[in-house]
Amino acid sequence: MIEKSYHIITFGCQMNVHDSQWLGRALTTRGFVEASLEDAQVVMVNTCSVREKPEQKVMSALGRIRQVSGGNPNVLVGVAGCVAQQLGEAFFSKESQVRLVAGSDGISGAPAAIERLLEEPGLRLSLLDFTSHYVEREAGPETSEFTSGPVAFVNIMQGCDNFCAYCIVPFTRGRQKSRSAAAILDECRAVLDRGAREITLLGQNVNAFGQDKSGDGTSFAQLLRQVAGLPGLERLRYVTPHPKDMGPEDVAAFAELPQLCPRLHLPLQAGSDAVLKSMRRRYDSAAFLRLVDELRAARPDLALSTDLIVAFPGETEEDFQNTLDMMRACNFMSSFSFIYSDRPGARAALFPDKIAPDEARDRLLRLQALQDELGARWLQARVKNHNRTTLLLEGPSPKPGDNAEPSWQGRDPYGVPVHVPLPAGTDHTGRLVQAVITEAKKHSLLAVRTGEPW
Repeated sequence: MIEKSYHIITFGCQMNVHDSQWLGRALTTRGFVEASLEDAQVVMVNTCSVREKPEQKVMSALGRIRQVSGGNPNVLVGVAGCVAQQLGEAFFSKESQVRLVAGSDGISGAPAAIERLLEEPGLRLSLLDFTSHYVEREAGPETSEFTSGPVAFVNIMQGCDNFCAYCIVPFTRGRQKSRSAAAILDECRAVLDRGAREITLLGQNVNAFGQDKSGDGTSFAQLLRQVAGLPGLERLRYVTPHPKDMGPEDVAAFAELPQLCPRLHLPLQAGSDAVLKSMRRRYDSAAFLRLVDELRAARPDLALSTDLIVAFPGETEEDFQNTLDMMRACNFMSSFSFIYSDRPGARAALFPDKIAPDEARDRLLRLQALQDELGARWLQARVKNHNRTTLLLEGPSPKPGDNAEPSWQGRDPYGVPVHVPLPAGTDHTGRLVQAVITEAKKHSLLAVRTGEPW
């Protein structure tokens, strides 16, 4: 075991990844070093409760930590995130090594708590209270060691006020709390100064930014324009919006801001009006289609991805077919799709008419088969049209190609991974290169380089 060392295990969404990265930087600022699971003195598990059986996955991770560490009482284990918020101090009785439980708002206090726990071996701490406003976190080190790379993620808010019937985010991450625009812009400037060229704004419901008492009067569309105007920013993205909150200014931004990428993840969840009503999504299929039409009128090449839930309680075969029809009508280039599962505290957990597991799996497979077809068609159109594109290179391709030259992976403005051969012996990370799409793979594209715009 290495003293003052840490290891972080992360489950779940990009916001959790962002939280874990911040925690690592904060611990490093306090003199800790990152280590392997086998060598770490402090092990944090950052948890997610959106997917099925989240508690079992967390307990499995804790069991692995206990096995690797031999149950060493000097190894401090902490649990953070949504499952920590749900189960709270119950973790103390489930695993003797767990001495810190930090909920979604409590993670900001985790670095100081970890230092205290190392000084007081018999102590256990829980940080589970929700705050009434967004609490700014301590800044990380401004050194080249922590250069953000070409792509950076900036959190703009926390929590959600929607209370969709299937979702526990308002219970695990609390009510919506917006950051101040000034703090967001300061962080954006900092990551740009450290080498980022693309920024993704993060939040459970980003386009509701500013619509809570923590807001400073800045709307989401205004924030987009302010971030887009920062020197050095080439690309801007955001996740995840709610269709009911997409106003005319948000739509117009796709036409007016060249930095805003032509890719939007717009969660549909279901194509049946009856199911949408039961989910408490507060829009119907007609409203969603109108929004899609408005978005594509603003940016004709806009690529849409989505989230979809199958087998929601009471969903009929006709309801399911409506979802398939909506997928075709919207021409989603990709989607995240899941079988509905009960979440403790969510309203839908009490709904009758649960769908049989075999039928649920069958629906998911049929939906995913359609999505594969739509996605392949979208990718093939890029090849057929000999699309020229600009790639922001992120690193060597995970799987080397058959080309004589090494292959590097970048993403085009639509967010698709694109592999392009480049000369060996040079770190191409962060470069922008022009390329022509030549071939479509299952979830990515191949291209040849034609030049470097800058």
